[in-house]
Amino acid sequence: MKKYIWSLFLASGFIFQVQAQDIPAGPYDLQTAVDIALENNLTLKRSELNQLSNEATVMQNKGARYPTFSTGASTGYRWGRSINPVTNLFETARIGNINLSANSNVTLFAGSRVTNTLNQSQTNLEAGLYNIEATKNNITLNIINLFVNVVFNREQVNIAESQLATSKEQLDRTKKLVEAGSLPLSDQLDLQSQNATNELEVINARNNLRISKLNLAQAMQIPFTEDFQVIEPEFVINENLMATETPEIIYNTAVEIMPEIKLAQSNVESAEYGVKVAKGAFLPTLGLGANLFSNYVDQAFGTERPTFGQQIENNLSQSVNLNLSIPIFSQLNNKANVQRARVQKQISEVAEIEAKNTLRQDIETAYNSALSAEQSYEANLIRLEAVQESFRIAQQRLDAGAINSVDFQVAQNNLFNTQADLLNAKYTYIFRVKVLDFYLGNPINLN
Repeated sequence: MKKYIWSLFLASGFIFQVQAQDIPAGPYDLQTAVDIALENNLTLKRSELNQLSNEATVMQNKGARYPTFSTGASTGYRWGRSINPVTNLFETARIGNINLSANSNVTLFAGSRVTNTLNQSQTNLEAGLYNIEATKNNITLNIINLFVNVVFNREQVNIAESQLATSKEQLDRTKKLVEAGSLPLSDQLDLQSQNATNELEVINARNNLRISKLNLAQAMQIPFTEDFQVIEPEFVINENLMATETPEIIYNTAVEIMPEIKLAQSNVESAEYGVKVAKGAFLPTLGLGANLFSNYVDQAFGTERPTFGQQIENNLSQSVNLNLSIPIFSQLNNKANVQRARVQKQISEVAEIEAKNTLRQDIETAYNSALSAEQSYEANLIRLEAVQESFRIAQQRLDAGAINSVDFQVAQNNLFNTQADLLNAKYTYIFRVKVLDFYLGNPINLN
């Protein structure tokens, strides 16, 4: 038992090691991150396994069109007074017998329930494929959003570190001027306070970056390590980046290609077949059956006992029968099943409307966000030029003693906030535009 447990432990460790080796080493580009997430996502795996179950259901329903066929045999002994199964006479003896049988049944008509059930299962199989595609799209969009957050927070760290370096430089200069008696000590204390604030900003930015990396790694279903890195795409923002289509045009395109819409439509079609199946229960069922039977008894008939083959041949019987079942009253079960099927169809129709409304709202939100981010990005570009020039002048005036440290801190904070606003607008703009491209059926990438 100990050897078995130890072997199982080693095997489990080997499997884990193989799985760990299958994970590509970083840094990760966007496509690699998406591929790993699709490979490891358990929701997607569950959908794919459910699809195998749907395939089995289709196979089963196809088989309902074919005849059944089974054979069997039995043997036994009886003691005392009993009927000889061959002579049909009462005998008081030990009787051994072997029975052989074969039978087959086929449904000729069942109110089209066999056909409609098969059509329903095939529709469910198609819906399962759309569900898998919709799941993949959701995973991809989520990974892109998390990937963008990592890149965004990394640039936030760069800005914060740049601001900290600037404040340290100014603090060093101010200390020298204070020591020389050119500036009051209060200026040095103000800059020390600002330097501490900038150090806190760097800590917060690095923490936000670490959290964004953690979120991405968890979405990829891989272990998170401190050396987790991503490869930043070459973002290109130009006047052609924003989609020229209106939200209405984008929606009309998306409603024809998005798998979640096709999934909802397939569910409606499946529910329609469900109504037909339920209605079929009101119609008669006609079946055809056939049977073969023979047996062998280990008793003599007269002066001799026929051989096994002779008895099987002599005792062979055949039968063919038609079975007709006409439903007259089913305690309202059939009527209730039809009502439930119709309700399920209405629920599926409502779900289709909800899916279309959600799609329209998502497109409108993405479009308005992209438009707003585009305008914000362009405005912040202009604003950044002015704030950078203002900060440059503030540095010169601080060095010349023309302004105090408080005024310089205001200029520095304005620059930091403008850079942060520009970054936020930039990445919001890029992500929302890519989402619109996704709804138009274009490949998702950040280049």
